Amino acid sequence: MATGRTHRPATRSRGIPEATVARLPLYLRALTALSERSVPTVSSEELAAAAGVNSAKLRKDFSYLGSYGTRGVGYDVEYLVYQISRELGLTQDWPVAIVGIGNLGAALANYGGFASRGFRVAALIDADPAMAGTPVAGIAVQHTDDLDRIISDNGVSIGVITTPPGAAQQVCDRLVAAGVTSILNFAPTVLSVPEGVDVRKVDLSIELQILAFHEQRKAGEEAAADGRAVVDADDAPPMRATPTGRKGPDGDMPAVMPA
Repeated sequence: MATGRTHRPATRSRGIPEATVARLPLYLRALTALSERSVPTVSSEELAAAAGVNSAKLRKDFSYLGSYGTRGVGYDVEYLVYQISRELGLTQDWPVAIVGIGNLGAALANYGGFASRGFRVAALIDADPAMAGTPVAGIAVQHTDDLDRIISDNGVSIGVITTPPGAAQQVCDRLVAAGVTSILNFAPTVLSVPEGVDVRKVDLSIELQILAFHEQRKAGEEAAADGRAVVDADDAPPMRATPTGRKGPDGDMPAVMPA
């Protein structure tokens, strides 16, 4: 089977917009579920609903793939699974290295869904000497001192960073220097990479903060509907400075409350 080091998907050269590329995995997930239920064909409306997009956008996206479906019949599910998998480069083997084998790194290593989607965890790397040789998900953890050799020996072109934020940029630089051209970053920091290296960031705290915003907004709307007073943070009176030495419920309070 071909490896990710020698073959790269042709999406960019074919001029497929990045927004369309970002939606292809959504279509593939929905189509895979249909395939597992032995559904032979699907309409654009049904597939769009399953993927969470509108049908006009779906048809436009598929036009970039040269797939237009059949009027009155819809799209052939198995053919679309193959077509999108090929476009995403999932018909070949992609060796992946995970750097930082803490709780998150170990959880990713143990995730069984990678293999069925064209990815193979080829190496686990950690800076802790005590971790060296420790088996995680049946793979022995190797030390970061050997990172260059590990990347080369396993033909890795995709690196996953699950280190603390302070170590992420150094790890990123070493991965790039070793030949890694795509990085999935779980560390809560922004990475700087040279031209030609792709980075995708997964920040769970940001996603939770966005959900908190929506929860706060919904709570405000419910309160307004009930006729309760709702105070916007921007309309709240400013906090006053508290004289030094004044006692609060937790003891001495500073002269100026921190922001």
